[in-house]
Amino acid sequence: MEHTGTESAGTGPAAARKLSLQALCRAIREDVIRGVHRPGQRLTEEAMAARYGVSRVPVREALRTLEAEGFVQSRPYAGIVVVELDDDEAEDLLEVRALLEPLGAGRAAARRTPEQLGRLKELLLLGEEAIEAGRLDELARLNSRFHEVIAAASGSRTLSRLVTQLSQKIAWVYSAELPRRAEDSWREHAEIVAAVEQGDPERAAAVVARHIAAARSAYRRRGAAQG
Repeated sequence: MEHTGTESAGTGPAAARKLSLQALCRAIREDVIRGVHRPGQRLTEEAMAARYGVSRVPVREALRTLEAEGFVQSRPYAGIVVVELDDDEAEDLLEVRALLEPLGAGRAAARRTPEQLGRLKELLLLGEEAIEAGRLDELARLNSRFHEVIAAASGSRTLSRLVTQLSQKIAWVYSAELPRRAEDSWREHAEIVAAVEQGDPERAAAVVARHIAAARSAYRRRGAAQG
């Protein structure tokens, strides 16, 4: 079962001393996605070490990893700051996603295992419970895992690897909009699971394509409103 609390994994001294480098990267990344660390904010090793209860050395390594992933960047005279995701990169991510994930869903409908189907149903339930309880800050992580499981169920390691690499950045793109369309998004997830369970590749691909198009449209409307 996934962690479903609202606090980031490993936040706090007692928990974070046990964090592996991978878990520390995940905790910082999730805090960026959730807006705890805001775009343009400077992240000092001292402050991050205190927040996550680790020494400066693993923080330094984690920030290097997150810089390679595009979540933070090193700026002259400013140090490490959270990246401001621009519209061009967001559009590029969404376009690639719209090409990859319907293909993965179609294959998943034909190739998924009972365990993968069970995991999709579990994530669907966790999302529904989070929405009902008002824990909307959990949705970005659950949404990423849902789409990663679909990709893994495709049976294509290449496709699964690509979707996993994209999923965290896409979660960041949708972090503000996903809670606003939470009920619609999870209703669409239920349709995806039904198509995968029925073993209908064409329907699964079409449902995922509509799901992505709806999320993409919501993101563009948000951008237009902010502009």
